[in-house]
Amino acid sequence: MFVNNEPIILASGSPRRRHYLDDLGLSFTVCAVTINETPFTGEDADAFVVRMAREKAAAATENYTRSWVIAGDTVVYLGQQILGKPVDKKDAVSMLMSLSGREHKVLTGICLSHAGKNVVSHRLTETKVRFADFDERTARAYVGSGEWIDKAGAYGIQGKGAFLVKTIEGSYSNVVGLPLHELLEMLRYYGVIEPCC
Repeated sequence: MFVNNEPIILASGSPRRRHYLDDLGLSFTVCAVTINETPFTGEDADAFVVRMAREKAAAATENYTRSWVIAGDTVVYLGQQILGKPVDKKDAVSMLMSLSGREHKVLTGICLSHAGKNVVSHRLTETKVRFADFDERTARAYVGSGEWIDKAGAYGIQGKGAFLVKTIEGSYSNVVGLPLHELLEMLRYYGVIEPCC
């Protein structure tokens, strides 16, 4: 569907993000980076995910100064609380129960950067998700599937976790972890990719 005009680096080890770029027909190199993902005191979720995306992009750009780097960070935001990736099964069940029957936001910051061209561009995407009511036994059954691992908010909407979701308002791909519409706008704006026949 699309073809690269310039090299792309994906600064993420997420198989979901890789899958999306593969589906678009893009060629890219994966360069997973590790940074400190602790929010600053008083930092709101919007600012946090954008900062994380920018810092991940900066970390990858150090080794790829002649490539376009794509980085992203996704969190679930409930009330005033950022829900990142659960640390264990107990934490995953606790997160799911806090989301049961309630609406939360999925926020993703994406950053597109190129050191050689002095470009650092970022976007924030928000999707509202409402969970169905479910009990702890259901949450434990879902956690038993293992799908919660490495997922913000302890669920994957693209897999078994779809049954937890009652309604969604906004970008579906954002909930999966990569807002495709926004990313493609950025890549096309800078001429990094173009449609191919």
